[in-house]
Amino acid sequence: MKLAENTFLKAIRAGQQQVGLWVSLSHAYAAEAVAPAGYDWALLDMEHSPNELASLLGQLQAFAASDTTAIVRPDWNDPVKVKRLLDLGVPGVLFPMVQTVEEAQAAVAACRYPPHGIRGVAGTMRGNKFGRVTDYYAEVEKQTAILIQLETVQAVENAVAFAGVDGVDGIFFGPADIGADMGLLGDPMHPDIWALIRPAARLLMERGMPVGTLVSNPDFAAELLNDGFSFVACGSDAGLLARGADNLLANVRGKLI
Repeated sequence: MKLAENTFLKAIRAGQQQVGLWVSLSHAYAAEAVAPAGYDWALLDMEHSPNELASLLGQLQAFAASDTTAIVRPDWNDPVKVKRLLDLGVPGVLFPMVQTVEEAQAAVAACRYPPHGIRGVAGTMRGNKFGRVTDYYAEVEKQTAILIQLETVQAVENAVAFAGVDGVDGIFFGPADIGADMGLLGDPMHPDIWALIRPAARLLMERGMPVGTLVSNPDFAAELLNDGFSFVACGSDAGLLARGADNLLANVRGKLI
């Protein structure tokens, strides 16, 4: 048995637009509800959700039956956590709050076996289908997406430096935290935030580095993708549930006599 190709990684390397969904509800049943929708990628969040490895496993199993690539964001750039995620078969990792080139290099090292990194070696695990994937050790580093998240003004201003880190496959801008760093807490769509992000993103695109982000406005998500962003999440499962519940109730109450 051969290791499956990472279709998300192949797509962003080819410059193809990838539409994503943020997954925060932290349960396999909720994941199973959105997995067949047809998004190109989904971000299973462990940083700002009550997700742990056991709950994450069920979500990975739900998405395994779909064509959507499930990327995972751990709660920190922690090589022990990353090792366990990769052993679970995670096809990509989004590292939060990367501030320096050295932190980006550490993220890559956490995903690489020696001598190129520090990932510990497990023999029988979900990642290699319990020993059945015969080329796992030779191919996994080519098929694992390593994405880093820039979340401060300083990191955005230094974005080009991160593009030079060998092994980084994509750079993700976090507008909410960037906005907070700018004194614009709670307003991730503020024009000043995007006036900072978009020129930095353009510099990365010119160097062939795929860029991504999360926004909750579908029109703006499409605009960013049409402007060269490679991977954009256009909403979240929690947001869809909350807004759907609100809109349904308002719809019915608005028709009562």
